[in-house]
Amino acid sequence: MILIADSGSTKTDWALLHSPYPTRLDVIANFQTQGITPIHQTPDVIRQILGQELVSQLSTFSRAALINSKALETPLLSQIDVYFYGSGCTPVHVPMMKQTLAQVFPANKIEVYSDLMAAARALCQREAGIACILGTGSNSCLYDGEQIVQNTPALGYILGDEGSGSVLGRMFMNAIFKNPAYAAIRDEYLKAQKLTQNDVIQKVYREPMGNRFLASTSLFIEQHLGNPLLSQLVVDNFRAFFRNNVKPYNRTDLSVGVVGSMAFHYRAQLEEAARLEGFTLGQILKSPMEGLIKYYSI
Repeated sequence: MILIADSGSTKTDWALLHSPYPTRLDVIANFQTQGITPIHQTPDVIRQILGQELVSQLSTFSRAALINSKALETPLLSQIDVYFYGSGCTPVHVPMMKQTLAQVFPANKIEVYSDLMAAARALCQREAGIACILGTGSNSCLYDGEQIVQNTPALGYILGDEGSGSVLGRMFMNAIFKNPAYAAIRDEYLKAQKLTQNDVIQKVYREPMGNRFLASTSLFIEQHLGNPLLSQLVVDNFRAFFRNNVKPYNRTDLSVGVVGSMAFHYRAQLEEAARLEGFTLGQILKSPMEGLIKYYSI
């Protein structure tokens, strides 16, 4: 059996796959736990999440679904190879994450990769391509079918992260408070969210997770895409992403695959931005799990 994890700061999606035949893998269960990010969490906290949330679900599943299976002739956890993909899985933090997982899963194989590698494998499989993440934050890479060979630094929502939800929120706030053309949109947004300009300043500059607050404006923007000003704002955000993050790879011959909520919900605007910047879009996925399952099933 293999267990694939796709982890972010909020949640972790897990898929348990079983091989009834040497050339076939079937998904037999899906689980969800809170997010696991080794850059922010200690090994003790991660072990607690794994034990209380994941292992308990695996145990319940094994009793319910595999009770009569030969697969349980040995303990379930010792049969599972783990492939963990997550934000915060930098080269510095990979050894700690592998060691922590090994304490829970006495498995033959434990591998830990970044969320960018998850995007590359999910979108490109074993072919060369450009893989991108467009969610609360953004990232991109040039992938040769096996490894990430080039990466434009994302730099976060203050210095970079073009194309992301947080940067879209930053552009939105700048527009509604500075551009008179957005006055009606500003009034509608502030009324709907029960906010004032001072509240916005407080949430962005003085409260934790200002990037998440900015990204939360995406829901309002998506609901009002009929307004050409907002639709153009989304296109401009994506165009900046292509210019600053994808163009440096100098590979217009390769398709650009994108994973993440921004790409999924603003597909039309993403396609328009790609066309205007001279790129061809490949796959667009809301999350990488579907593509990762395919990657390990081939």
